[in-house]
Amino acid sequence: METDSPPTLTEKEAAVPRPPTIASPPANRQAELLKAAIEVSRTISSILDPEFLLARTVDIICDRYGFYYAGIFLIETQPDGTWAVLKAGRGEAGRQMLANGHRLEVGGRSMVGTCTALNAARIAPDVRRERLWYDNPLLPDTRAELTLPLAIADEVIGALTVQSTQRHAFTPDDVASLQAMADQLAVAINNARLHHLNAELFRKASRRATMLQAGAEVSRNISSILDLDVLLASTVHIICEEFRFNFAGIFLVREQEDGQLCAVLRAARGEAGRHWVEQGFSLPVTNDTLVGAAIVSQEAKIAGQIDSIQAWYPTDLLPQTRSEMTLPLIATDQAIGALTVQSDQPAAFSKEDVAALQAMADQLAVAINNARLLRDLEQANRELVRTKMFETIATATGETIHWVGNKAAPIPACVDRLRDDLSRFLVVAADLIARADDSLQADPLAQHLLAAARYLHEKRPGLAADLAQFKQLSFNRQRRLLDSESIDEDLDLIAQSANTILRIKEDLIGPARRQNLQEVDLVALVRANLRQAGLPDNLVTLQLKTAIPYVKIDPVQFDHVLDNLVKNALEAMETQPQPRLQISMWKANAYFVRVAITDNGCGISEADMTKIWLKFHTSKANKGGTGLGLPACLQIMEAMGGRISVISEAGVGSTFTLHVPIYRADQA
Repeated sequence: METDSPPTLTEKEAAVPRPPTIASPPANRQAELLKAAIEVSRTISSILDPEFLLARTVDIICDRYGFYYAGIFLIETQPDGTWAVLKAGRGEAGRQMLANGHRLEVGGRSMVGTCTALNAARIAPDVRRERLWYDNPLLPDTRAELTLPLAIADEVIGALTVQSTQRHAFTPDDVASLQAMADQLAVAINNARLHHLNAELFRKASRRATMLQAGAEVSRNISSILDLDVLLASTVHIICEEFRFNFAGIFLVREQEDGQLCAVLRAARGEAGRHWVEQGFSLPVTNDTLVGAAIVSQEAKIAGQIDSIQAWYPTDLLPQTRSEMTLPLIATDQAIGALTVQSDQPAAFSKEDVAALQAMADQLAVAINNARLLRDLEQANRELVRTKMFETIATATGETIHWVGNKAAPIPACVDRLRDDLSRFLVVAADLIARADDSLQADPLAQHLLAAARYLHEKRPGLAADLAQFKQLSFNRQRRLLDSESIDEDLDLIAQSANTILRIKEDLIGPARRQNLQEVDLVALVRANLRQAGLPDNLVTLQLKTAIPYVKIDPVQFDHVLDNLVKNALEAMETQPQPRLQISMWKANAYFVRVAITDNGCGISEADMTKIWLKFHTSKANKGGTGLGLPACLQIMEAMGGRISVISEAGVGSTFTLHVPIYRADQA
């Protein structure tokens, strides 16, 4: 990447005023600028694709304003500092700079660097006399440059640079028009980013729903088959059809005559699969292959790019395979085999795919065990319960999207009311100024109000009639319509909805952050957490049933789990006259310490017990609950190699038990 980083600007240099010498525009220039700004604003406000928005904006600016070059920079924090990185540029020069990764240091000695650092416009009427001008060899004809900050509130997100082949090309009207357009562009960029984020979340939710529905279909089909050969052949067919993979195979563990374990391919899709099954293809149960490693570790294994993986069995019959995921088949805590699925796309498997397919693989393992042992009706009933769980999970995805929509629904109505209220205030104020004496009308602030009113009248032709009708109303009626308290209420509602959505984002993203596993004194951590919570001494009891060894966890993430569970317990005991919270800790075995958090609150109903781990399911919506706390706890514990379970009875209380991995020096 080519890096353009002029020396850093000192505070003294940055503070030197630079009033430009600007020629007066033609008489109709202001009207043309206003027309151009309106057209630009209307165009960019309708574009939600971030990349297209920026490219289209620089073209519109150059075409409508008649400038030589325009470019848009966005601020990025990189390992070597904070930079304004070019994201769109006009013409061939822009294309080359984008290809070279053109960037300028925020606060550095350049127009863009100072503009983004100071959140203020910079003008170079004659670039040859401007000390801060960056002489770009790809733009040799530049004679004047204007750089404007792109900011949301007080946060600078980038800069817009406009360049001309004429010296003193930028009039005050140019600056005002372009700054107004830059402000609109900043909002449009922010909107496009939010739209892109929402679209990505929706895409993931849709894919998750599809995966869950497919998993439920697989489960329904395989749970009723007890003939092993039919079960295996049917499963690989259903998996490829429902999940659209190009290959699937099932290996089962078998002990050889020498006592060593091997994984024998018992069913596989297509001609390649039939060939391997007939040949009795097998793999050693070792870490040398993905199948063997999945069985040994009892964990999913993924090869994102088959070409770079040595531990893969021959793919001469499957040349289109680019990535593979292998899932262990576990029954009664024992790996009885493995399911392998392959895709013709590189890096095709996400964490969500692993979770959905592992759940299905668990179901398959039980079905295989049923076929082997002809288990009784009780086992068949448990499988039916699992099938219904898949259906519940698939249904919950739709509820999730609906829930997020409800949180965002008030925002458009509030925006519409705010637009009406502010328009009414501005038009009434402008009308009063227009009827005032010349001295008031000449005041610059009055001119700003009159200009804003003219803009509103052009944008909303019906405002004149609305004003005339407003004047006919009684004083009390007018006062109710000019209500600043209503504006505050709408802003509060918008802020509340936005903050809720931001909390959702944190709860979704937080658990996925990289784990910083380390040796931790669990007792000290729990005690510190309780002290920080400030709970009364007579409310909580900490009981150590055995000596507690050190554990291997991420202390920050584990604190998040404790905070969630204690907060839930306190809320469950709100109506309890004598609330009691007990935290018990003991060493369960050589691998786990258990931490049980027990309350005597309202408990969890039987219907909710099957849904508490589903994202966005909450029984506390009226208290601001997002339904992400328990799913986040589950994800964090599993990421640390632990587990979480719950026992609850409505009206009696709940016990959430954390299975925390013990620190082992041989695995540090």
